[in-house]
Amino acid sequence: MATVVVLGAGVSGHTAALTLRRKLGRDHRVVVVSPNSKWNWIPSNIWVGVDRMPSKRVVFPLAPVYKRKGVDFRQAKAVAIRPEGDDVSAQGAVDIVYTQEGREGQTERVRYDYLINATGPQLNFEATPGLGPDMGHTVSVCTPAHAEHAAHELAAVIAKLKAGERQTLVIGVGHGTCTCEGAAFEYAFNVEHELRRAGVRDLADVVYLTNEVELGDFGVGGMVFDKKGQRMTSEEWMLSLFRERGVKAITEAAVDSIEPGFIRYRQLDGEMAELPYDFAMLLPPFKGVHLEAYDRRGESIREALFAPSGFMKVDADYSQKPFAEWSGDDWPRTYQVPGHPNVFAIGIAFAPPHQITEPRYTPQGIAIAPAPPRTGMPSGAMGKAVALSIVDMITAGDTVATHTASMADLPAACIASMGVSYTNGSAAAMTMTPIVPDVKRHPEGAGRELGATTGEVGLAAHWVKRLLHSAFLYKAKAYPFWYLIPE
Repeated sequence: MATVVVLGAGVSGHTAALTLRRKLGRDHRVVVVSPNSKWNWIPSNIWVGVDRMPSKRVVFPLAPVYKRKGVDFRQAKAVAIRPEGDDVSAQGAVDIVYTQEGREGQTERVRYDYLINATGPQLNFEATPGLGPDMGHTVSVCTPAHAEHAAHELAAVIAKLKAGERQTLVIGVGHGTCTCEGAAFEYAFNVEHELRRAGVRDLADVVYLTNEVELGDFGVGGMVFDKKGQRMTSEEWMLSLFRERGVKAITEAAVDSIEPGFIRYRQLDGEMAELPYDFAMLLPPFKGVHLEAYDRRGESIREALFAPSGFMKVDADYSQKPFAEWSGDDWPRTYQVPGHPNVFAIGIAFAPPHQITEPRYTPQGIAIAPAPPRTGMPSGAMGKAVALSIVDMITAGDTVATHTASMADLPAACIASMGVSYTNGSAAAMTMTPIVPDVKRHPEGAGRELGATTGEVGLAAHWVKRLLHSAFLYKAKAYPFWYLIPE
C-alpha cells in the first residue's frame, strides 16, 4: 500500500487529490493536509467584494467531499517535511499541527511514499507598510472574509458619493513584485460598473495602480492578438477599455507605503509620488508558506529545497542568467524536487526560474517586476499531471514522472469580469499559447501562437464567466463526471 500526502487544498492540490483518488485503488491512501476547512473559488471573490455574490456561494466545506470520495482529510498546517525520514523510519514524513476545532495545537507526524506540496502562497501584506485590511489601511479580495469587508467599505464610499462627496478609489497592486494583476483589473472594472449602476460615477475618480510596465502585461509580458488580419497588442486593447470606462492608469509603480488618505509610490525613474485616496484595494505580494525541512539526522536542509522566496525548487534551471538568455526550456516539466523524485511542488508552491516579464529596477535598486502568474488553469493542469505521474509510479513501477505540464507548453484562458449583470454586464476573454513565450518558435506573435492568442470583450464573455463559476464549483465538489470538466 502506498500513501500520497497532498499539502494544500486549493485548485492545484484539490485537483491532484481527486485525480489520485479516482485513479488509485482503495488499497492506496490519499491524505490531504490543509489548515482551511473550506474550499474557495478565488476568482469569484471579486463579486463578493462588490456585494454581487454572497461569500457562501464561493466556498464549500472540504470534509464531506473528501469523506464521500475516500480521501483522508486532516485540517492542519504542515510545519516541516522530512524527505529522508527520521531516526525511527526511513519513510518520508510531514509534521503537522491541527487547526481543526477541538484538536487545535495537536501535532502529528504523517508518513508518506509520495508528497505533493500545493500549499499555495502566503499573503505578504507586511512587505509594504500600511498594506492590508488587518494591520493596514487598504482592503483586499484575497479571501472571502477580505472580500466581504471590501464590499462593506465600498458601500460606505458609494453612500458618500450619493451625498455629493467626491471620492477617489485606487485599485491595483501594493508592491513592485506583485502578481495577480488580472484580479486587480477585474475588481477595478467591477467597482467602476457598480458606481455607474449606483448613478454616482460622475463624482468618482477610479485609478488603477500597477507594477506592470504597460497595461495588458499581466505578468506574462503582454500579448499580440490577430484580429481579422490586423495585429493588436494587449496594451492597445487595454488602453481602449480604460478610455471607454474613464479609468486612469498608473503603470511602472512600486508602492512604498500607505497612510490613511494617501499612497506613496515610486516610479521607474526613481521619483516618489503621492496618490490621495478614499478607498483603496491593493493586492499583496506572495511568498512561500513557511515549511522547515530536515534530513534524517534532524539537520536543516531548507536552503537546498526552497528558494529565498519560500517557494519550493523543482526541475527548473535556477542559475543566475541574464534575462535575455532565459527560455521556455528552463521552466519545470515534471515538478519533481531535485534529489527527491517522490516529492513534487505545484501551483504557486513551486519556485519559478525567472520572471516572464523582464524585471526593471529604479535607480535606487527597487524592483518593479511582476511575478509570473501560476494560478487557475495552469495550476489545475499541474495538479492533474503530477497526480497521473504518481499513479504510474505506484501502479506500473515507473521511476520517473510520466506526465508533464510545462508552462512553456501549456495554453491559458482567462475571463476577466468587467461588471456583473445578465443584461449589461461584460467581461474580457483572453487566451494565449503558450504561457511562457518562445520567440524562436513563434516570432510573429511575440513568442505565442497568433491563432491561439485572442482577446474579446462583451456580454457573452460575462455569461461564460458566470457559467465557469458554476462548472468549477461542480467539479471541485466532485459531483458525477466531474473529471470531464477540463482544467
